[in-house]
Amino acid sequence: MSSEHSAPGDHDDASPPEESLPPLRLREPLPPVVDSDDAFSSTLAAIGEGEGPVAFDAERASGYRYSARAYLVQLRRRGSGTHLVDPIAFDDLTALDAVVGDTEWILHAATQDLPCLRDIGLVPRRLFDTELAGRLLNLPRVGLASLVQTLLGYTLAKEHSAADWSKRPLPEPWLEYAALDVEVLSELRDEIDRRLVESGKREWAEQEFDALLDFTGPAPREEPWRRTSGIHRARGRRQLALVRSLWDARDQIAASRDIAPGRVLPDSSIVAMAAAQPRDRATLRAMPVMRNRSARRHLDEWVDAVGAALALPDRDLPTVAARYNGPPPARAWSEKFPVAAARLGACREVVTQIAEDHDLPAENLLAPDTVRRVAWEPPEPATADAVAAALAGHGARQWQIDLTGPGLAAALDTE
Repeated sequence: MSSEHSAPGDHDDASPPEESLPPLRLREPLPPVVDSDDAFSSTLAAIGEGEGPVAFDAERASGYRYSARAYLVQLRRRGSGTHLVDPIAFDDLTALDAVVGDTEWILHAATQDLPCLRDIGLVPRRLFDTELAGRLLNLPRVGLASLVQTLLGYTLAKEHSAADWSKRPLPEPWLEYAALDVEVLSELRDEIDRRLVESGKREWAEQEFDALLDFTGPAPREEPWRRTSGIHRARGRRQLALVRSLWDARDQIAASRDIAPGRVLPDSSIVAMAAAQPRDRATLRAMPVMRNRSARRHLDEWVDAVGAALALPDRDLPTVAARYNGPPPARAWSEKFPVAAARLGACREVVTQIAEDHDLPAENLLAPDTVRRVAWEPPEPATADAVAAALAGHGARQWQIDLTGPGLAAALDTE
């Protein structure tokens, strides 16, 4: 780190007042965007000659585009500087992947960027996730700006985080913002790593990082339309069918145009149309939600979607309650499944206590869904080995099994 930055570890965990801290600045001039073969070749050479881990970040156009593709890739390595690569200018970035090889990646909130980086040929063999590591350290705030402020003593502006990164050319202030996201990731990684070692959590973190290497994105939801905002206002199965039909139509339009679904038709409009159940084109056309130009553009599709839902026989209407791949919501257990509710309560007490003993967030010690599944359908008999196998089957890492397995076995052994 250059002399303008304080040494890692000079700051305690209590964030100093933001107004008293200097803003993080680029140590070198803002690099030009890499969008030509010659510039890309220069980047490959520079990264290959650098030392140590490679800091990665990616910018998407969430809220503007349907796809989750990367529209800018930032990387920095000691001795190499920062590089801003426009992935849209290339078929893929596999040549960069080959140069990085098995060098450790540094990412913040890796699950956000790994899928879009994988799509363009960038796949880590080793990684260090500063956000996840911050959680294991039980730091109160683990956003990148918070960690930079708390651990390195600099403020980091995030004013362009929700920008439309598909825009071309990208404005210079956006590019500076993007470059700053990798400016001190190496220093942040080193400070967090030091704390992991001191707290005896380095091996836990390594297992967590290894588990991320195969991450390709969240599992698809069985009924994604049920996440429509305001769907609780839809009354009865027929209105739910209308929500589903309109959601599906919107999703197809959004995918074909690569535009965020909410920009095609807001969730509030879907719910309003479902509640109104318009019986003909004229009625639908006259609804206030059709004053929006984007909504009117696809009037024919909405008419077809509404008509299809209204024509469904009762047997094909969606159920009022969502289907679950696993146990039902825990809030219903105490009344309908009291024995399972008692097991869940005992398991949660065990996890909470162990988390407190080891200064961990309970959800990072063991995923709440894993606790619910084991309590809902415990192995019989609930021996330590059987519980350990059940936890592993639900994706728990070995360190989590070692810490929680014996206690959960005791909680589940009701004989």
